[in-house]
Amino acid sequence: MELRDRDLISIQEARELAAKALVAQQKFARFSQEKVDAIVEAVAKAAAAEVETLARAAVEETGYGNVPDKILKNQVGAIEVPNAIRGMRTVGVVNEDKEKKILEVAVPVGVICAIIPVTNPTSTAIYKTLIALKARNAIVLSPHPGAVRCICQTAKILARAAVGAGAPEGIVTCMERNTLAGTQELMHAPEVGLILATGGTGLVRAAYSSGKPAYGVGPGNVPAFIEHTANVHKAVADIFAGKTFDYGTLCSSEQAIVAEEAVRDAALEECRKQGGYFLNADEARAIGELIFPGGSHAPSPKVVGRPATHVAELAGIKVPTETRVLIARLDGVGREIPLSGEKLCPVLGFYSVPNLAAGIDLCTQLLRHGGMGHTASIHSQDAAAVREFGVAVPAFRVCVNTASTHGSVGYSTNLFPAMTLGCGALGGNITSDNIGPQHLMNLRRLAWESRPVEHRTISAANRMNAPAAKVAAASAGATGATVKPTNPQSQPSAASSASGVPDRAAIAHAVEHVMAHLGIARGGAASGATKSAASAASSTSPAPKPAATATNVSPFVTEGDVRRAVTRGEKIFIGPKTILTPSARDVAGSENVIVLTDYVPPAPAATSSE
Repeated sequence: MELRDRDLISIQEARELAAKALVAQQKFARFSQEKVDAIVEAVAKAAAAEVETLARAAVEETGYGNVPDKILKNQVGAIEVPNAIRGMRTVGVVNEDKEKKILEVAVPVGVICAIIPVTNPTSTAIYKTLIALKARNAIVLSPHPGAVRCICQTAKILARAAVGAGAPEGIVTCMERNTLAGTQELMHAPEVGLILATGGTGLVRAAYSSGKPAYGVGPGNVPAFIEHTANVHKAVADIFAGKTFDYGTLCSSEQAIVAEEAVRDAALEECRKQGGYFLNADEARAIGELIFPGGSHAPSPKVVGRPATHVAELAGIKVPTETRVLIARLDGVGREIPLSGEKLCPVLGFYSVPNLAAGIDLCTQLLRHGGMGHTASIHSQDAAAVREFGVAVPAFRVCVNTASTHGSVGYSTNLFPAMTLGCGALGGNITSDNIGPQHLMNLRRLAWESRPVEHRTISAANRMNAPAAKVAAASAGATGATVKPTNPQSQPSAASSASGVPDRAAIAHAVEHVMAHLGIARGGAASGATKSAASAASSTSPAPKPAATATNVSPFVTEGDVRRAVTRGEKIFIGPKTILTPSARDVAGSENVIVLTDYVPPAPAATSSE
């Protein structure tokens, strides 16, 4: 029967692509490092040749961002990522520690479900495909419904290049009839070994709830701090470059300027000179309602990735045509101040603070409001201030004297080039790294013996007893007595017999030697450890035990009983049917409080039920 329901069609496609990918990956996993590298290079070359075509396709389909910046994003994936992973070993032995005698062997995770966002569709598809192939994985792309065509177009280019270089058919595929139900089916598919989730908070949470290993990202609410020693002109230029890049679609783009009071006026003037438009109170309120209609948490799709002039026009605000960024002067952080959150368009908040400590505190508030663990930036010429800021703020990427947008993804810094930026435990992620091939493979470790293991056999009857040598040593340590070792030529071993089982006669000999030294006759008081040894030796060397009455034989002894007896200087009498807890036995092992008797309490007399 032909399927007509879109969800059912998508679910069936997810199952078919996952099954096909698994077959391809099992073949690909046997490829040599040289063959894997050749395939990765071929795919990267094919992507690099199409960066402009794919950028235009993304802007035309989604309406987000602009072509020049989309080209640069595609180049990060197609050129910077291959440069960063070239020479990285992902096949066979990838590391050897000769001193510790440990070998590490790379093992691919299998089939990867890659969720691709609408804001950075083609660049993310290129980047995720390359790092997946480098680690010998197959990849199935699950595109955002608003960017299916351009993402599938990218996948076809990459798949054609991979297969042409010798990769198995099905190693790179894309869901062409994708729905939310299809994405969920792909995430739960038994063939999928790991999920790479880039998208909204709900989608990332769904990936983490799938029962599969998943790398997701958290939202960004990046503060940019201008410290009083900063080059203010460059600082504002960097912030504007980051905020206007692809019209603010990257989650690591700046969301607020935090200027120290000493340079506040200079920062305000630079913002005006460089194309910033300062909103008055009414305009800021209108922009806030436009971006977050009805107090919503997420920015409206109407403004995401749109130029500042377009955002202003939607809010009914007339601004100069050369306006690059809309700026609102703010004095607080929270839901009641909408523009203090992540906006994903060229709109910035502006704050001033008296000093570095206040700047750290305000930047921390902004990150807690919606960017925990993600990214922050500081502009300063004071190395000590940079370190203090970097140590204190709850962000795992702190970009120094550069645009946070470009620095976080490794374009203007030496961070690993990536379009998936982990936010660590602070942001609800498993890692704080920029995700690379090393995260898409496991390590098998071969470890050689470094300390010899003692070979011995303990019988079931003696599994609770310590070795005799330790018993004697414990007794001697408790009393100050010296126990002389027996002559191995004439005496049984104190440790074990020839079969490896503790020698009971030797144990009894050692115990009696200590008791005689203490002047204790057979049946007298003995420590818990000595009593245990004497009990173990009873089958070969029985000894009379002291008499006791029903009033002083304990039926059940706990650790607390032993500790009280030690404190009070008392003895605890136990019989054959006494229950001695393990913790009581441990404490009694170093204290002379337990006395073993032969007393067995009589059975209770029958009583009338009346």
